[in-house]
Amino acid sequence: MSIQDKILARAKELMADGTVTSVLGWKKGETYTDPSPAFFTSVEELERDFIFNHFCGQNLSRLLNGRKAEDGKVLMLCKPCDAFSLNQMLGQHRLERDSVYVLGIPSPTILDADKLRAAGIKGIRGSRFARGGEVVLDTLYGEKRIAGKDAVLEKCLSCKTHKFPVSDEILVKPKGEEHDEPENPYRFAGVEELETMTPDERFAFWQSHLKRCIRCNACRNACPVCACVKCVFDNPGSEVAGKSNIDAFDDKLFHVIRAFHVAGRCTDCGECSRACPEGIPLHLLNRKFIKDINRIYGPFQAGASDDGVSPLTEYNTEDMEPGEAILKGSGS
Repeated sequence: MSIQDKILARAKELMADGTVTSVLGWKKGETYTDPSPAFFTSVEELERDFIFNHFCGQNLSRLLNGRKAEDGKVLMLCKPCDAFSLNQMLGQHRLERDSVYVLGIPSPTILDADKLRAAGIKGIRGSRFARGGEVVLDTLYGEKRIAGKDAVLEKCLSCKTHKFPVSDEILVKPKGEEHDEPENPYRFAGVEELETMTPDERFAFWQSHLKRCIRCNACRNACPVCACVKCVFDNPGSEVAGKSNIDAFDDKLFHVIRAFHVAGRCTDCGECSRACPEGIPLHLLNRKFIKDINRIYGPFQAGASDDGVSPLTEYNTEDMEPGEAILKGSGS
């Protein structure tokens, strides 16, 4: 039985016995590569439209923002990276725990449709991973193969764990769950590369990327912890509510303020970069904060618990003093 079939069978059981009233998962899109998040309210909808494949990369936790128990319990199909975001939202009191039944599901290595299009691969009807990490794609034009590193979504290349910090049930236990996972050497590779640049080189790097920003707010709207009731950039009295991209300074201001806003709360899910239609590597801003927080305060993973505690909101007498951090150098 495939993972999709196992998920579908369990979701139908939980709906049938009244444990949940709806299911939050992914539905079929116009093509195999564009499934979208969806709430299913009946078994018939699940059987007709549910899908789970290598392109179900969207983090579903953001869609539960503001949910209450009185809304009915929803079954959330939760990948490990989504679970950290959900836990962080619980710590921020963004939803009620009794409103969601968390079914931990194994995360397939997510493929990047944009990378595949750039490689000239189109008409995809199916996907699988072969030995050695090679991706095999069934297309309208025959079988196509591509190296995994050239096809995988960035958020999966930098995966931090396959464990679940929150769940009501885990469909398939992660391999080696009882052991500590080795740190992914790729996770901070992009940040370390930026840290080797001179200030002028870093400025040019971000200038080249941020000038493409069209202020669509996709990054903000996809972020599970950027969930204010009213964003400062939507407040006409804030003097930073401009929506145009005619002023390069406004673009930098938006992204730098947003990065500071989620510092200490960002779970490094990579949704900001995945959602950006211009391909701006916004995750590097957040990941720089994460790397420095780990260096200054010790290892910390937002969303590992739902207590809402972070190094930037809790004082510890063993914390490094600001002057010490500067002297040791942050590489920023």
